[in-house]
Amino acid sequence: MIRFNSDYTEGALPEILDALVKTNFEQTTGYGEDEYCAEAREYIKSACNAPSSDVHFLVGGTQTNLTVISSLLRPYQAVLCADSGHINTHETGAIEATGHKVMTVQGNLGKICADDVYKAYRAHFEDESREHITQPKVVYISHPTEWGTLYSKRELEEISEACKKCNFYLYLDGARLGYGLVAEGTDVTLPDLARLCDCFYIGGTKCGALFGEAVVITNDEIKADFRYCIKQKGALLAKGRLLGIQFCELFKDGLYERACKNANVLALRIRNAFAECGFEFYFDSVTNQQFPIFTKEEIDTLSAKYGFLPIEKLDESRTAVRFCTSWATRDEDVDALIRDIKMLK
Repeated sequence: MIRFNSDYTEGALPEILDALVKTNFEQTTGYGEDEYCAEAREYIKSACNAPSSDVHFLVGGTQTNLTVISSLLRPYQAVLCADSGHINTHETGAIEATGHKVMTVQGNLGKICADDVYKAYRAHFEDESREHITQPKVVYISHPTEWGTLYSKRELEEISEACKKCNFYLYLDGARLGYGLVAEGTDVTLPDLARLCDCFYIGGTKCGALFGEAVVITNDEIKADFRYCIKQKGALLAKGRLLGIQFCELFKDGLYERACKNANVLALRIRNAFAECGFEFYFDSVTNQQFPIFTKEEIDTLSAKYGFLPIEKLDESRTAVRFCTSWATRDEDVDALIRDIKMLK
């Protein structure tokens, strides 16, 4: 079986595994206070052009989202996101389990816009009975979105401005951030995110690390005591150096970008093969996730040899599916898939 189910089916980049083996018998301080985590923080601050930011390392995406979001909210406050947002659809109520509501707006290609932020603000603060209603405080977005789509710099600037005017925090989920940063036609960079977001994270788990996410906090008012929040949520890894070592490798010599770029290139090869054979797409993505629309017969044929993910049943005969490449996807596996795609039509 050749799997295109997700971007975390493989282990880790060889450079990371080599570094972990090489340092295996070293003795270091725990809980992320070691020299490798310190070095990785400096790499990330430099890449973000944010020398005064705080950088923290956590293990996984859901853990990161619930830790960050719960730390930003008072007990009566909520987080706002697109209806397709990962915290709303794919985290088993993790945010709600911390005692906070996820408020949703209808997304456009998986994205929200500045107007959604203003509407949420007015809906609450212009309501005379607002003290009886959960108060929105954090705006959650992801880049890329669940549908592989990207925000433009202008869109992010508009959302950031809206959040500032409404006194909301802007938090960006970067689980697949690497694939977005190197995508065809993007104008969004790490320094842009550091400038526009109060907090965001750089995904490692889906972008070549064995595990790990790097939280970057740029807003001074939310930096204090964040390590207490990490510990309380069970997210403060005793062997923290394992995270620092990985992010050191990812941010040395452009490894993060190179690994993600290869995944995008192969994903676009797959997309082009589907397009040339006349397949329609559920979403138009330039990142490592592609969403062709299949008949049941086409699903049955390809699933005998390939792993991929059904996304949504559109009608009795058509289903949107997802093919996902990763830093580890091989040219020969994509070649085989393309040959079989051509045999479907």
